[in-house]
Amino acid sequence: MAPIAVGDVIPDGTLSHFDEEDQLQSVSIHSLAAGKKVIIFAVPGAFTPTCSMKHVPGFIEKSDELKSKGVDEILCISVNDPFVMKAWAKTYPDNKHVKFLADGSGKYTVSLGLELDLSEKGLGTRSRRFALLVEDLKVTIANLESGGEFTVSSAEDILKAL
Repeated sequence: MAPIAVGDVIPDGTLSHFDEEDQLQSVSIHSLAAGKKVIIFAVPGAFTPTCSMKHVPGFIEKSDELKSKGVDEILCISVNDPFVMKAWAKTYPDNKHVKFLADGSGKYTVSLGLELDLSEKGLGTRSRRFALLVEDLKVTIANLESGGEFTVSSAEDILKAL
């Protein structure tokens, strides 16, 4: 399957997260993105070095600036279970705007055409690193990384394009 691209409508899919009352919730991507300007970014894995020290912190640090440019939601997806995503989110106490969503089985990542086989590293199938700007379900920016690179999918890259 070809990777998601500019002009495509994002597929719907169900992801999981823990809400403010610490209750496990399943949520449709379309319910989060319909009629809104949303950043969807993904990382190969929670608690991994580049993801934890560069990618996620950039979106947290730039979240107010992104919101000031009309972004309604900032969604972080990883092929991890919701318990791992909850624990990972707690490592960012200053986070106000980034929602951590679990794609535990990787089904949503596959529907985007952005899976990455990291079996040789013992990680199984994960997500390529990417950042999408989606406006009312349509992709307007698609910054997709190759392999484990981190060159085009940062918060700064999205800000430059806004």
